Amino acid sequence: MWRSALDALAARGLYAVAPDLPGFGDAEPDPPGTWERHVEALERVRVEEDLGKVALVGHDWGGLIGLRWACDHPDQVWAVVASDTGFFPDGQWHDVAKVLRTPGEGEELVDGITRESFGQLLGAVSSGIDDEALDEYFKAFADEPRRRGQLELYRSGDFSKLEAYEGRLAALGVSFLALWGENDPFAPVAGAERFEREIPGAKLKVIPNTGHFVFEDAPEESAEALATFLSEHAPR
Repeated sequence: MWRSALDALAARGLYAVAPDLPGFGDAEPDPPGTWERHVEALERVRVEEDLGKVALVGHDWGGLIGLRWACDHPDQVWAVVASDTGFFPDGQWHDVAKVLRTPGEGEELVDGITRESFGQLLGAVSSGIDDEALDEYFKAFADEPRRRGQLELYRSGDFSKLEAYEGRLAALGVSFLALWGENDPFAPVAGAERFEREIPGAKLKVIPNTGHFVFEDAPEESAEALATFLSEHAPR
């Protein structure tokens, strides 16, 4: 997902790190796979890599993990970019998430998922998921510990907690960009427009003809928008 973005950031003299969250890619699971546990893992990466104050960029669940980390560590953030993700207390889980959160039904779904069926799911929400991307995303369901970790993550999500985090996000007082897919069925643009209303100075960039995985559907355009924003707002 982040290859084009990393190249674009490097071209502007910005150092970027794309953490491999436990159980999502090549990194081994670190149970329990809860939202809180992933936030802790993100902070460990920042400390161990001696990154200091950072710009936080996140997408989907990585965005929810990163945004919560930013709210918990406001002194360590100089900018936030949210891509098709956010704290929306009045939101609703999409249909697949509802199944994953339901005991029994979630286990049946993840145990029966195949690379092919997962590819059909991703292809329904984004046009840019090629075989290479599918191989990478399917790693999150490649074995039993990873599948159970996905269930733990979805079941640890609690919309009742999001209102407080939404307020803390607005109070960060840092440069903020919502970078969105025009046709995202999971997180419609209306959610991104809410950032503009509620976060002082927030910017919205909608990438035309893209779905949920905007960095897959339009990698160069998305990377350019991200790199331009961060280079303009980087501390001098």
